[in-house]
Amino acid sequence: MPKSSADRPMQGRRGIASEDDFRVCRETLRAGSKSFFGASLLLPAHLAAPASAVYAFCRVADDAVDLDADPRSALAALRRRLDAVYAGRPEPGPIDRALAAVVADFGLPRELPDALFEGFEWDLDGRTYTDIDGLLDYCVRVAGTVGLMMAVLMGVRDHARLTAACDLGVAMQLTNIARDVGEDAREGRLYLPRDALAAEGIDAEAFLASPRPSPALFRVIARLLDLADRFYRQAEPGIAGLPPSCRPGIYAARFVYAGIGDELRRKGLDSVTQRVHPTTLRKALLTGRALAASVTGVPARPVSVTVDAKALLDASAAAPVHAWLRPKIEARLERVIDMFERLEARDRARRSSGGRRLGAA
Repeated sequence: MPKSSADRPMQGRRGIASEDDFRVCRETLRAGSKSFFGASLLLPAHLAAPASAVYAFCRVADDAVDLDADPRSALAALRRRLDAVYAGRPEPGPIDRALAAVVADFGLPRELPDALFEGFEWDLDGRTYTDIDGLLDYCVRVAGTVGLMMAVLMGVRDHARLTAACDLGVAMQLTNIARDVGEDAREGRLYLPRDALAAEGIDAEAFLASPRPSPALFRVIARLLDLADRFYRQAEPGIAGLPPSCRPGIYAARFVYAGIGDELRRKGLDSVTQRVHPTTLRKALLTGRALAASVTGVPARPVSVTVDAKALLDASAAAPVHAWLRPKIEARLERVIDMFERLEARDRARRSSGGRRLGAA
């Protein structure tokens, strides 16, 4: 039986992108992040393709700015590509075509990739962060935006769940920063808040010149991971409120990324001389935990950490929702409810008709 248009992934719905374009996005996801790719396998089929397009564009944009000999020109070119995507006339290339199809089909707010690019620009400016609030502003731009893009794809438009999506992205970015301290320092980048370093007697410039592990540095990293854990916990009620078919993939991303922090703790918090990765077995166990959580949920734990993301939340909440974007499980539920309503109406009609015949007799 052929699938309806509402059951198919997004490719071709607007005639902008092909299945081959989305396949390239999928391979980019596989090569760029094994953790994200594994989590994406648990997404429902109607979201896997558009999610891969969003991730692939973010990935190639990040690489272009990081690896190009003239990163500012690369960022300017990316903004022109984004202009073309939102005009519905993407530049040649599978990832641009796929993203243009997603923008057309989901109404993805332009404010989200614009904020992502702003975060890239902060990197090019060599911006450092005096305190945790400044670092969180950066995390919102380079990762909270990605969480919000995913939420928009899932049809989420209420502020509570959008906030959770942003919180999850922020938590993941904090984990990344804690994991990559040495790698970033060797590239001349320092994301750790300078007031936290100073409180531990660490001179930021001396550390950048010669990054070395130390108990003082480990305490700074530990506090960053603790903050990430608070954001992970704060995001959990929002994940539990997602459509059931979306929960396993998002819970998987949550647990696998938090597992990177756990692995770093097990390795003594030294992210200067090593770059930790959860083992394949560990990822499998965490994915199993994600599947269980998607059914049973996670006990609510009161947490209160905030970021300034109101403009991005408002833009995401205002994105249009097309009827066919409803997750399939919700559509099926509506069909079941409609069927029972029709059966009940028919039963009432039969009882009413039968009563009249008895009275006539």
